[in-house]
Amino acid sequence: MAASRPNGLLRNLNAKIAAIPMILTALVVFLGGTIWTMVYSFTNSKLLPKWKLVGLDQYERLWGTSRWVQSIENLLIYGVCVLVFSFTIGFLLAALMDQKIRFENTFRTVILYPFALSFIVTGLVWQWILNPDFGIQSILQSIGFTGAEFDPLYNPDIAIYGLLIAGLWQGTGLIMVLMLAGLRGIDQDIWKASKIDGIPSWKTYLYVVIPMMRPVFITTLVIVASGIVRVYDLVVALTGGGPGNATEMPAKYVYDYMFGGQNLGQGFAASTMMLLAVLIVVIPWAMLEFGGKKRG
Repeated sequence: MAASRPNGLLRNLNAKIAAIPMILTALVVFLGGTIWTMVYSFTNSKLLPKWKLVGLDQYERLWGTSRWVQSIENLLIYGVCVLVFSFTIGFLLAALMDQKIRFENTFRTVILYPFALSFIVTGLVWQWILNPDFGIQSILQSIGFTGAEFDPLYNPDIAIYGLLIAGLWQGTGLIMVLMLAGLRGIDQDIWKASKIDGIPSWKTYLYVVIPMMRPVFITTLVIVASGIVRVYDLVVALTGGGPGNATEMPAKYVYDYMFGGQNLGQGFAASTMMLLAVLIVVIPWAMLEFGGKKRG
C-alpha cells in the first residue's frame, strides 16, 4: 500500500503542474478579489480604496436608499417571472422537439439562435421592436387598430415586463436545449410501458419524467438564477434603468456607484449583497447534489 501512494500522487503529474497557474489565478484573482471587496465594503472608500473602517454604515445607507430597494424589488419580479416562464416554455418546446418532428435541427437552431447574441444586441433589437413610433404599436395602428397601445418600455408600471420579454426571447432557447438533453436521457422503455398501460402522456411527464429529470432542473435553475442576479447588459441597452428607476437592477447600481458615483464603499457593499444572493442559490444546490451523492 505504501509503495502505491507515490504512484498515485505522481499520476498525471504534467497535467497537475499545468493546472497550477489556473489554480493560483482562481485563488488570487477570484477568491482574493472577493475577500478584498467584502473587507473594503466596511470602509469609507470614495474614488480610491481607503482603509477607514466605518462598520455597517455602508450597508445601512444601502438599504436606506430607495434606488437600491427598488432594484431589489425589480430583480424579484424579473427573476420570478423569468424562472416560471422560461422553465415552462423551455420544457414545452423540449417536449415538442422530443417527438422526433421533421426539420428538428432547423427549429432547434432557430430557437437557440437568440442565445448566441449578446445582451447588448438583444437590448437594441427589442428597443426597436417595442418602440411605439415604429415598432409593434405602430404596425398595429397602421393595419387598422388605431387605438392599440403597446409601449411597455415607456410606461413605468409595466417597463419591467418589457425587459422580461427580451430576456425570455434570449434565454428560453438555452432552457429548451438543456431540457431536451434531459428528455433524450430518459429510457424509452418507460414510454413503451406507459403506452401499454394506457397512461396519458401528460401523466407520464408529470409523475415519471419530470421527477427523473431533477438533476437537470436543479442545474438549469442554478445557471438561470445566477444570470438573473447579475443581469446588467440587457438593462443598459434596453432601458438604461428607466423610466425613472422602473427597471433598475442591483448590478447596474453597483456599476454606477463604483465608476460613475465614485463611491467604492457603497459599490462594494452592494456587490457583497449580490454575492450573498448568489450563495443563497449555489449552496443549497451544492448540498443537494454533492451531499446526496456522498450519503448515497
